[in-house]
Amino acid sequence: MQKINPRILLAIVLIPMGLIIAMVPEDTAVNRKVATGQILQEISSGSQFVSPDEVARLIIEGNPALQLIDVRSSSEFDNFSLPGAVNIPLTDIMSPGWRDILDQDVKINVFYSNGAVHANEALLLTRQQGYINNYVLQGGLNYWMEAIVNPDPPSNLSPDEEFARYDFRRAVNSALGGESAGRTTEAPPPPPMPSIRPRERTPVVTGGC
Repeated sequence: MQKINPRILLAIVLIPMGLIIAMVPEDTAVNRKVATGQILQEISSGSQFVSPDEVARLIIEGNPALQLIDVRSSSEFDNFSLPGAVNIPLTDIMSPGWRDILDQDVKINVFYSNGAVHANEALLLTRQQGYINNYVLQGGLNYWMEAIVNPDPPSNLSPDEEFARYDFRRAVNSALGGESAGRTTEAPPPPPMPSIRPRERTPVVTGGC
């Protein structure tokens, strides 16, 4: 199975962003607290993405700081979801009833959908309101299935780090109830994944023209 190039993933996200911004309702746009240009700059840097490996590690560790937020429909959520995820459909993302979950500085929210576009739209809407600590699962569930559930085994010439990553992913899949098919030879521990740090609060823009 061919792996998805992260640059291609970023391009897939950035291209629809202009359309997403154009479709934001006017009454929502009026209340923006963070400039759209600033949000697009953040998105173009890719800093909103959390890798499937990092999310998998946090799930296995039972890290209480992680809060997965599934922005798909309730029917899709009921059919399959990641462990511990909360279902907040994209159409309800700005509902006042979800504000305590989305606007806080304790937990790290990771939006996900089948791909990355709808999750990035959720990020865009919440960032416009000045919400922090919201991120996006890189590649969404499609990439999760490719990287974690059905990872391609490395070749015999691959470095130890690739074998370690493969074993880690197979172990995660087994721990989450999937089929385990790890190598019989011992591999070094998986390489440490980059840690997620809570975002610094962005000064709220007040006033207007």
